[in-house]
Amino acid sequence: MATSPCSSSGVSSSSSSGLGADAGLEIRTRSVEQTLVPLVSQITTLINHKDKPKRSDKTLQAIQRVGQAVNLAVGRFVTVGEAIANENHELKEEMSVACIEARRAGETIAQLTDVASLDHPESDSHITIFTDKTGVVKAARLLLSSVTKVLVLADRIVIKQIITSRNKVLATMEQLEKVSSFQEFVQIFSQFGNEMVEFAHLTGDRQNDLKDEKKKARMAASRAVLEKCTMMLLTASKTCLRHPDCESARINKDGVFHRMRLALEQVIEIVTDSRPNGENEVAPISIYSGIKEFKNKVEGLRENLYFLSKENLSTMLEVILEHTEDFTDSAYTSHEHREHILELSKQAKMELEQLVSVWMQAQNQKTKDLMEDLEVAILKTCQCMNELKREVHSAATSLAADLLKYHTDHMVLKALKITGVEGNLEAVAEYTCKLSEQKEQLVEMCRLLRHVSGTEPLEITCIHAEDTFQVTGPQIISAAETLALHPSSKIAKENLEVFCEAWESQLSDMSLLLREINDVFEGRRGEKRVYLSLPRPGKHNANLKALKPVKLDTEEQAKIAKLGLELHLLTSDVDSETEKWEDQENEIVQHGQGMSSMAYSMYLFTRGEGLLKTTQDLFHQAEIFATEGTKLASALHALSDQQVHDDDKALLLLEAEKLISMCKQLQITAKASAQGKSATFTKVDACILKTRNVMTLLCQLLPLCCKLLRKNKAGNGCLKPAPPWKEDRIRTGTNARTPERRVDTFGVKSLENHVTNMTFLESK
Repeated sequence: MATSPCSSSGVSSSSSSGLGADAGLEIRTRSVEQTLVPLVSQITTLINHKDKPKRSDKTLQAIQRVGQAVNLAVGRFVTVGEAIANENHELKEEMSVACIEARRAGETIAQLTDVASLDHPESDSHITIFTDKTGVVKAARLLLSSVTKVLVLADRIVIKQIITSRNKVLATMEQLEKVSSFQEFVQIFSQFGNEMVEFAHLTGDRQNDLKDEKKKARMAASRAVLEKCTMMLLTASKTCLRHPDCESARINKDGVFHRMRLALEQVIEIVTDSRPNGENEVAPISIYSGIKEFKNKVEGLRENLYFLSKENLSTMLEVILEHTEDFTDSAYTSHEHREHILELSKQAKMELEQLVSVWMQAQNQKTKDLMEDLEVAILKTCQCMNELKREVHSAATSLAADLLKYHTDHMVLKALKITGVEGNLEAVAEYTCKLSEQKEQLVEMCRLLRHVSGTEPLEITCIHAEDTFQVTGPQIISAAETLALHPSSKIAKENLEVFCEAWESQLSDMSLLLREINDVFEGRRGEKRVYLSLPRPGKHNANLKALKPVKLDTEEQAKIAKLGLELHLLTSDVDSETEKWEDQENEIVQHGQGMSSMAYSMYLFTRGEGLLKTTQDLFHQAEIFATEGTKLASALHALSDQQVHDDDKALLLLEAEKLISMCKQLQITAKASAQGKSATFTKVDACILKTRNVMTLLCQLLPLCCKLLRKNKAGNGCLKPAPPWKEDRIRTGTNARTPERRVDTFGVKSLENHVTNMTFLESK
């Protein structure tokens, strides 16, 4: 199916200044959103400046510098956008128009803020920010809209890359299906493996970048299917080639190919935000989400007695109670839980009847007594719904815990392997029936858990688990039948092992999922679902207990905010210093830029934003930052060897030793173990503090090194006023080891760097 890249192009953001970009533009990724943040902040600073009767020279100069900085950064930004347009002809027209608009808006802002040299900047004879505030707002809106459009158009190319990668995978899969010899299969599968690795990297980056947690969970589920199916495809295909006349082997292989195609299709649906034939996705409603919405409506009656009808409330309760039938009709729900659920359902109807009665009276006559009765009815209705929620949660999770404990020995799978190798078709048939029963139990468990999962991402994880059991069960059966028909076949035995491992892995994942569902119910939000990540951390997830990443809560973010802001300002200072270097390929500059980029990611972490999601991510970033600092110290040693004067050489060596010492301290802190919430926060605080100290030293080192280089070159100069954009020095914020890219393989990152550079006067 031919799928076109996502056609969204824009932003829906606003500020107190009245700035609002094109409402028709929608941002779906964090990278685009975060790239715009400093630009919005900078422009808001301009528009929200205080209109004082007297303005100091310092204020006028600051305003002019901000305007010039915006214009220069937009100019470099547009240059990259134009280069991208030239490399992607299908977007050239749209991109060119957006670039022209952005350049024009940047120049307008620069003209309106050119006030430092005027004796009377508020005079009507000169149109400035002081005399034409509306003009500034218009230019700012145009700038935000056009810059956003460039970013989202650039994002379309990332989507196009994913679609192209998917198409390559599909084409190679078709070749794999048709091969008739082992030699041909090995050659094509090698190509297929490389293509799957590329697809995994592209979709992994996209998954991390998605703003919508529901889409992120769907992407994770699809990628988990592709990961597991890649090994299944290998062994199933080899089995089919070895036993070409075996019907069960063919069924087994066809099932793998079909599931992979579905997963590939779902990935494209997510990245393009579209569905085949324009269908809308209908999400199943869970009991939890139904109760949550119902309670919100009921509690809303305290503020407004007329905002909904009694029929609406009755319908909502009916839908919830219909879903409880999934529990009461299930053969796996205990008698005690079934009775309690039926009893609470009956009570919920009675409480709603009483609530509606008092509510209707209160609409006609709003007396104090009636309002007190209404409050009591609201509380009793909500309490009843909470008890119902608790009961279905207990029913689902106790069933899940019992089933997972019962099936933990994998006795049926072991028996299938043994009887298959023996060639005992009758025994294999007996155990395949038992596996089918087990599959039905686990599928029912997943359906019930979905009702009580508590969040949309966890609901999607339950649906994914249900699908996995539904599909993997029959695949194990067909693999076991093949082995029983060919008991001496090593490849048939290996194939059965692979499918059994997938089943065992899913059971292991269910234990983690159950724990997270309980965490949500008890008010402890579960951490990132590592059990759906690629690649998986070890075959049996043995190291998950050793590594428990945590996030900062709101209170901790508030405590560390000042340190984070200081780090942010230092990154701006470092960026300003590196911009002054003529030789942007200089090793010192590149290490400085890498460290600044990583420090900016750490600043975003203190605000609960950016790509560093957990404290473990932060500590890892701090280690990489310290390593980069050590490399910079080596570059300083090399520069000291070039110095003619002993004083200069001694100064550089002293600064290099200081830097090495600071980086070692940071590495020790980042690697130190921390148990418990308080100790972890102390470690976070220490890492940010030591990173700030290194950045402070870096701010002093860069101008010193540039001065010494200029001195060495005897006037040739290493500075220039407005350095052009160097396409081949793009670096990402979370990993300084990312290889440099050219414009034709760009993402949004190349554009992001330019807007980020607009932040250096944000505090003015």
